[in-house]
Amino acid sequence: MNINNLSLTISAASSKQYPETNIPEIALAGRSNVGKSSFINTILNRKNFARTSGQPGKTQLLNFYNIDDTVHFVDVPGYGYARVSKKEREKWGKMIEDYLTQRENLRAVVSLVDIRHEPSEDDILMYEFLKFYEIPVIVVATKADKIARGKWNKHEAMIKKALQFDSTDDFVIFSSFDKTGISEAWKALEQYIYVQD
Repeated sequence: MNINNLSLTISAASSKQYPETNIPEIALAGRSNVGKSSFINTILNRKNFARTSGQPGKTQLLNFYNIDDTVHFVDVPGYGYARVSKKEREKWGKMIEDYLTQRENLRAVVSLVDIRHEPSEDDILMYEFLKFYEIPVIVVATKADKIARGKWNKHEAMIKKALQFDSTDDFVIFSSFDKTGISEAWKALEQYIYVQD
């Protein structure tokens, strides 16, 4: 995808603030510090487009990033960050759930997991939630540069087993550090971005 114009359309707290467009949306979900902003920046070939933060749990709204008026990437708040109050977490959870289940523009969700570790309970719940609502999902295993290439298959198998992965879904091994998996990620994304209604 040849990208020219990128902008943050809005950071929305509720459906009243969602952009009124008919362009497709791809949501990005994952626990805090899994590398969502780095994933966005890397596949768009921009250094600091999506704000990365040394402070996990910083994204508290739905950030709608407009890519060439062709697609919105929607960065949803990271989950599983303990320092946020239970009440705040519940509020985010409701906001995310409402967006994922009610937004007609949503075409697919990129579910990011850390390749080094077995998926967390939250990762598994997110995957099960997406499967239950029949929302197309692309699992992206980030931080691949942190383990030896020879161990990728073993870690992929561990993640797929924990998620009870559906073999019809896309699985991409990714690293924002050495750019592994960019073309595979785009290939998976484009099948949802360029769907003819």
